Amino acid sequence: MPTEVPGLSPRNTSRGRPRTTGTATCARCGRNAGRTRATWPEGRICGPCFTTATRTHGTCPNCGQHRLLPGSPEIPGGPRCAPCADITHDFHCTSCNVEGEFYRRGICARCALQNDLADLLLTNPDEPSIAERIIEVLCKAERPESIITWKRSSTVQALLASIARGETPLTHEALDARAKSAERETNHLRALFVHHGLLPYQDPYLARFEAWIKAKLNPLPDEVAKPVEQFATWHHLRRIRSMTTPETSARGPVHAAKQEITETIKFLDWLWETHQRTAASCTQQDIETWLATGPTTRKALRTFIVFNNDTGTNHRVKMGHYTAKKRPAITQEQRLAWLRELLTGTSESLPYRIAAVLLLLYAQPLVRVAKLRTAAIETSETTGAMRITFGKNPVPVPEPFAELLLEHLGSRPNLRTGTADDSPWLFPGTRAGQPLHPNGIMDRLRSLGIDLRGARNTALDEHLALSPPPLVADALGYSHQVAFLHADNAGDAWSRYVDRRTMRSPAKLKHNNRRD
Repeated sequence: MPTEVPGLSPRNTSRGRPRTTGTATCARCGRNAGRTRATWPEGRICGPCFTTATRTHGTCPNCGQHRLLPGSPEIPGGPRCAPCADITHDFHCTSCNVEGEFYRRGICARCALQNDLADLLLTNPDEPSIAERIIEVLCKAERPESIITWKRSSTVQALLASIARGETPLTHEALDARAKSAERETNHLRALFVHHGLLPYQDPYLARFEAWIKAKLNPLPDEVAKPVEQFATWHHLRRIRSMTTPETSARGPVHAAKQEITETIKFLDWLWETHQRTAASCTQQDIETWLATGPTTRKALRTFIVFNNDTGTNHRVKMGHYTAKKRPAITQEQRLAWLRELLTGTSESLPYRIAAVLLLLYAQPLVRVAKLRTAAIETSETTGAMRITFGKNPVPVPEPFAELLLEHLGSRPNLRTGTADDSPWLFPGTRAGQPLHPNGIMDRLRSLGIDLRGARNTALDEHLALSPPPLVADALGYSHQVAFLHADNAGDAWSRYVDRRTMRSPAKLKHNNRRD
């Protein structure tokens, strides 16, 4: 463990189950295995090497045909096809004639999946065209074995059969009803259907937010529930619905809205139970008492107070902006030590190392990192230089980070179970068409030992120490107001930049005085 990175908690990044050991030595990897899968000209082949060989396709350097290349990769020129490598086994699927590893009785995993789904969905279907389309979508997975494993669940089989028989219509409303008893399975299937066009787009956070509001309001007395419902519906829901598109997720706004609604409920519930007062009869003293006797999370009440003022419910009360008393930061030495570890170490898997470097190098919030698209990265055809776009202007990607980013682009995870390799996300999630959840990235980096807010503040401070706030804001995707605020908090000389820009020259003042 590097001593220059205090708090580092490295993660075991090896994937899959540990290999079994035995007396059989694999001719390719040299490891001892409990059993072997095949005996080929070079010797006995273990299971992992057999699987790798039967999934390697390309042009045979001997015969020039494009086909499966199970031959030894150690031969000059690369692996050969089965006949050229003197492997007598016929790898052609007896159903589709595609070469590969057999999954069941001479057929490949994709054909096995198709047969299983046909038995399940094409037995008295309500609409055969819908059932056939579902089979087509599920069989598109790059790794059909994962769909076969997922489909073994009795809950999944019941859900698919219910859709095929017409008992569960292929609509978001019907899937919402099914999700009450099988939320994880239903939402996974919903994401696949949306990604492949069987269902129209629906933001999952917005849909769950609407259900969350109803559940929150149910147990409340009318004196509390009515103003909360108005606040949630006319302020938050209307705003979030207007801004949500397939490109703009409601995750962030919904998260903030839930915090504000929860704090509003706590305040109004306390106000009614303690003083028998409502949002309309609330006094300034009530607000001051509530804020002074609780945690800083109560600052989220301000949006409701402003909403009350704007709607004319109560003009007598006011609440100012909350100013944090402390600003977390790490030292520049710690930042550089973390960057060195993430760029050259193996303390975390590659996708999370990439996300952490984007935080530490470019001061990118992880909520924004999770939503980055591959289109944000461009490489010059002439110079090979890489750039990435966060705001108005692309910024250069230095080595060795450019090399790591290129490696990640070629091996993005979660592309083999239904999304296909056309996912636009830099960090594809486990659900089709969706990126990784930012909370998952945050948890992984926190467990690694990174102070997320401190790292972002220090990275932004370093950029502001070298460039004017407007340039930093445009390059890194921040507003000018936020950039100047950080410059002020950091005590940077650039914080006076706006004053110099807006200050009128003495000559101009004199000219204006003459005109007056």
